[in-house]
Amino acid sequence: MIAYKFRLYPTSQQEQLLLKTFDLCRFTYNQFLEKLNNSEKINRNEIQHSLVDLKKEHPKLQEVYSKTLQYECHRLFGNLKALGRSKKQGHKVGKLRFKGKDWFKTVQYNQSGYKLIQTKKRYNKLKLSKIGLLKIRCHRKVLGKIKQITIKRTAGKWCAILITDAIHKLKKGIKKLGIDLGVINFVADSDGNKIESPLFLKKSLSKVKENYRELSRKKKGSKNRAKAKQNLGKLFEKIGNQRNDFSHKISTSYITECDTIAVEKLQIKNMTRKQKYWNKRNFLDCSWGKFISMLKRKAESAGVEVIEVNPRNTSKMCSNCGVLQEMPLSQRVYSCDCGLEMDRDVNSAKNILALGQGFVENETESSSIKQEAISSTRDKISC
Repeated sequence: MIAYKFRLYPTSQQEQLLLKTFDLCRFTYNQFLEKLNNSEKINRNEIQHSLVDLKKEHPKLQEVYSKTLQYECHRLFGNLKALGRSKKQGHKVGKLRFKGKDWFKTVQYNQSGYKLIQTKKRYNKLKLSKIGLLKIRCHRKVLGKIKQITIKRTAGKWCAILITDAIHKLKKGIKKLGIDLGVINFVADSDGNKIESPLFLKKSLSKVKENYRELSRKKKGSKNRAKAKQNLGKLFEKIGNQRNDFSHKISTSYITECDTIAVEKLQIKNMTRKQKYWNKRNFLDCSWGKFISMLKRKAESAGVEVIEVNPRNTSKMCSNCGVLQEMPLSQRVYSCDCGLEMDRDVNSAKNILALGQGFVENETESSSIKQEAISSTRDKISC
């Protein structure tokens, strides 16, 4: 499956129809949720079939494509399922909430009700049932058959996410690498390559603070406040796009070079729990979780093996002899009595690769080391 995200340019009349569709879908979702709360036994088919009576009671629902309204039942039970998973993981959860005004940011056109008209002109056309022909900017060719379209509204902009049945496969390389993730160096690998963390939020922090001050000065419910809120949303959207672009480029470059990648299995939520607010902000600004998820997804399509290892003591262990020593964060160079001297992140990446290939064990408290395996395979690890 491939997803394409394109900008939409609706007219003012079409924009009003889209906003009305969003609101009616929200209304339908709330009606389904009310019926779910009042039911003694959960019956999905019964709740979905209630849409027939709901349309008779509220004729305005006839103005929305039927499959789009039916999808709200799928959304409701998807949220219910996610709530159940969260509860099983030990989180404290409540009930599903009714959606208020402007809470809906997406609607779905599933299997039918749409048609993409591609031309050689700058703008193509996207036909949506009950909406009309919308201008769409397709900056690349759409491959495969379109199975679903999601219409999304963010920060005053409209976009369409097209999901097709095409299969995209990346070509993998031959390297075996260990990857260490950090704040100063976003990535350091066992080959000695380092990529500095961009920290996009930190670079735009002054603008974010300025936009928040502007928002706090505006009267609630006023048009000026809505504009200030939209400007803040655009800024956060830009930061998110920068992170996505950076993570996509780095993950793709590693997949096309490697056959096996060993990465740390990070517990990001636990890492940020006891940190000062600026450290917590930098940890989240790095978006390691997003990078690792992209790496796994692309590795699956390319046939690359991604091995997650316990990061315990990987920074303290010498990648040459296996000795442990204290390494405060201020110490950026790892020096060992055996003669090894290298960047601490690169040393950590080599240990991560060794763990991924099974040459080292660090699951126990003492972090037991297979010395013979390390010495006999040192040349292989340093590939």
